[in-house]
Amino acid sequence: MATAKFRFYEELNDFLPPDRRKVEFSHHFERRTSIKDMIESFGVPHPEIDLILVNGRSVDFSCIVADGDRVSVYPVFECLDISPLQHLRPEPLRNPRFVVDCNLGRLARYLRLLGLDTLYRNNYTDEEVADISRQQQRIILTRDRRLLLRKIISHGLFVRAVQPREQVREVLARLDLYRKVRPFTRCTHCNAMLHSVEKQRIEKDLQPKTRKYYQRFMQCPDCNRIYWQGSHHDRSQRLIDKLTAIP
Repeated sequence: MATAKFRFYEELNDFLPPDRRKVEFSHHFERRTSIKDMIESFGVPHPEIDLILVNGRSVDFSCIVADGDRVSVYPVFECLDISPLQHLRPEPLRNPRFVVDCNLGRLARYLRLLGLDTLYRNNYTDEEVADISRQQQRIILTRDRRLLLRKIISHGLFVRAVQPREQVREVLARLDLYRKVRPFTRCTHCNAMLHSVEKQRIEKDLQPKTRKYYQRFMQCPDCNRIYWQGSHHDRSQRLIDKLTAIP
């Protein structure tokens, strides 16, 4: 059985039962179904919808929902012209792989939360950052203009915002990365991709309440940290919604 996750915004929530309003919820399905039919099966009429993002990418009603899709559904925008979204280039011009200098640790953590490949250590020297950028073709994120003046650097971004959350919004907007966001797929501590793990393999490492109430877990193959959808997951999802809201 396949599973997709949905989130409806603003007045579209009026058509949903209370437990599905303004939250992300999972929907299980077996047969091949268009996104229009699936949305209307929830009771939301398609004329009320103006924008659908599947995994951050704008789609039309004929899109076939696939296992693992994350779907965001927006209402008709009465006061906001979103027509430029129809003219976005198919892919961003830059490859969204980053190396972050030592002064932007919170930004690095947020980008990893969004699933973006981000190298960071709090003891990186400018020379190390520059070398990593050149060797691995990574975009440097920094507030140090001098770092970007190094001749070996070909891809870099001077981050103008001061507050970490505003820095994330700036990076997403300036590099057009909304369709590259894949939340909860990377370890926020070391950047490795997370993998599903059977509960039996990690049971001894779980706290008693976590062991009792949760069944599905992800684990980092590098640092062995364990992730699950507890109350912290809900808080993280709310943060992600704020960070990735298209301005």
